[in-house]
Amino acid sequence: MPLLPRFRSIAVALTASAALVAAAGEPARPIRERIELRGDSVARRVEGSVLVEAVDGGVLLELADERYELLQPGAIASRSPLDDAAPIETPQELSRRILAELPAGFDVHVTRHYVICFDTSRDYAKWSAALFERLHDAFGNFWTKAGLEISDPPRPLVVVIFADRRAYEAHAARDLGGAADRVVGYYNLLSNRVTTFDLTGTDGLPRPVGRPRGSPAVEIMTSPAAAGLVSTLVHEATHQMAFNCGMHRRLAPVPLWVSEGIATYFETPDLESIRGWRGIGAVNRPRLDHFLATHRPGDIASIVASDDRFRAAEGPLDAYAAAWALTRHLIDTRRREFVEYLRLQAAKPPLGDDSRDRRLSDFETAFGETPAAIEAAVIKAMARLASRPR
Repeated sequence: MPLLPRFRSIAVALTASAALVAAAGEPARPIRERIELRGDSVARRVEGSVLVEAVDGGVLLELADERYELLQPGAIASRSPLDDAAPIETPQELSRRILAELPAGFDVHVTRHYVICFDTSRDYAKWSAALFERLHDAFGNFWTKAGLEISDPPRPLVVVIFADRRAYEAHAARDLGGAADRVVGYYNLLSNRVTTFDLTGTDGLPRPVGRPRGSPAVEIMTSPAAAGLVSTLVHEATHQMAFNCGMHRRLAPVPLWVSEGIATYFETPDLESIRGWRGIGAVNRPRLDHFLATHRPGDIASIVASDDRFRAAEGPLDAYAAAWALTRHLIDTRRREFVEYLRLQAAKPPLGDDSRDRRLSDFETAFGETPAAIEAAVIKAMARLASRPR
């Protein structure tokens, strides 16, 4: 089924950040500080690297576990520099700290690159972890072969899986507000975590009457909802990978057509396998069909110049489809230039300035053409893809 419109935690984080930073400069080298904070009842102390300091004294702080915290100037009581290096938690230490933050009943499954926190079955946690590990390896191999220098995330990536949708929505409402009931998973730029729930639960996937519960893989892949649900998980995990391997910088002004285009390029599930996903760049039929059905002249230029259509209350799926189509075309036909464009985006600092003119200039510098000039080629390429046998 078509993916539900996703409320983008990227947009939430950037909106919150804009209120903090009126004009900001990025330190050449992040400085570690201990910051004492005023509180309504008790004072609090945080330690981390100052990524951005606003002219009004507000601070964007990166904590030792790579979470970001936005500190308003009025909440800061004192600041002092730290000479020691940031401590690096072991996966076990990280697990214990995260479990202390979550409701009672959560457990942990640790893999090579992930810490999966869950209160559903361990089998489901293992199936999800295997899906994410396949994505991790495929993502790295794909971009390395394409000529983009990326690095393995220095710390395990955190995924939180709730047993049921109700508990997930109650937790997600803190990040997504009223949109929590419209998505099955999301990546948060501030916490750097993917959060979702057990898709095989009674309120996740519909199970035909009389069919007994099987393995998590069978439960997911035999459901009519499998394509959209697996796509969403891979989509959000792709965001997490991209923002932790050096491709994007968190809270930097990376155009949403780039981040969402890459996530939709990777998200296509493999419905022929109970593994759910195993490949990259397969024709994303829901995105392709949507693009061909809704595309209007100027759509490509509009998503390159601005993120507004992704954040609009109506029609964001049109922007997602256009982002997939543009990304697919550029990877197929202009891969070297696309990699150079990604390098340009990776150099942008957190909370850096962005503008319509800057975005259009970046695009034309990388590809030697305007988005409008490339649009006709994108449409023709998508029409050719649609003519292939399904």
